[in-house]
Amino acid sequence: MNAQSVLLPAIQDLKVAGVQDPAKDARLLLAHSLGVEIGRLTLHLNDDIKELDAEQFQRLVRLRIQRQPVSQILGRRIFYGREFKVTPDVLDPRPETETLVEQALSVDFGDVLDVGTGSGCLLLTLLAERPSAKGAGVDISDAALRVAKDNVASLQLDKKAQLLRSDWFSNVDGKFDLIVSNPPYIDEDEWLTLEPEPRVWEPKIALTPGPDGLMPYRILADGSARYLNDGGWLMVEIGWQQGDAVKMVFEHAGWRNVEIKTDMGGCDRVVRGQKP
Repeated sequence: MNAQSVLLPAIQDLKVAGVQDPAKDARLLLAHSLGVEIGRLTLHLNDDIKELDAEQFQRLVRLRIQRQPVSQILGRRIFYGREFKVTPDVLDPRPETETLVEQALSVDFGDVLDVGTGSGCLLLTLLAERPSAKGAGVDISDAALRVAKDNVASLQLDKKAQLLRSDWFSNVDGKFDLIVSNPPYIDEDEWLTLEPEPRVWEPKIALTPGPDGLMPYRILADGSARYLNDGGWLMVEIGWQQGDAVKMVFEHAGWRNVEIKTDMGGCDRVVRGQKP
């Protein structure tokens, strides 16, 4: 029995289960089970596979058939070129969120606050990319903060990053040059229609605020200015249909230079504004 002989039926099983890209996911799980880099998997497909490796692969495939995200199964996700620990206690960092990183890096900042930090991918990426900066990440979830703490340690950013339990700004102190947030913005009716990967396996509190998907943006727009230095920026990720509505929320709260920024797919993805 070689690796190819277990890969092909797994792809078919994942396809039947409704997995969006069954071949890609099966290859990732097989590479992990064999302990090889995904880019070198093809070189090993004709190799004999050990019984234990085959059993592990089949166990991982069963988890994926249950629609658990690959990042959770493997326990990691690459985001902006760095590896982050991922568990069911945090959002799976998505490529679209890198748009928010790019926008944040386009302005000067020495101190950054990440509201709803989750895995810490936003905060820690910004601190790693801007070596002179320091910052804080806040989250209401103790479980999420434990994941973020592990990511702080793995990226060796202990001296630059502070993590705090906070319900929005309730435990925030001091002022910053930049505030970023990827808040829950999917209204509850839409959340009910999501694929199982986010709806079943990711924390609901990080995906939906309830019936009103704009509520988090009102909280951020109304509360952020007091924690920003003069000229500071607030930047948020948005749903692709929310651009105009969130822009209006910012403008109604008095923010200056409010702009909508699109992601690589051309979808509205970030709204940013400068302290009023």
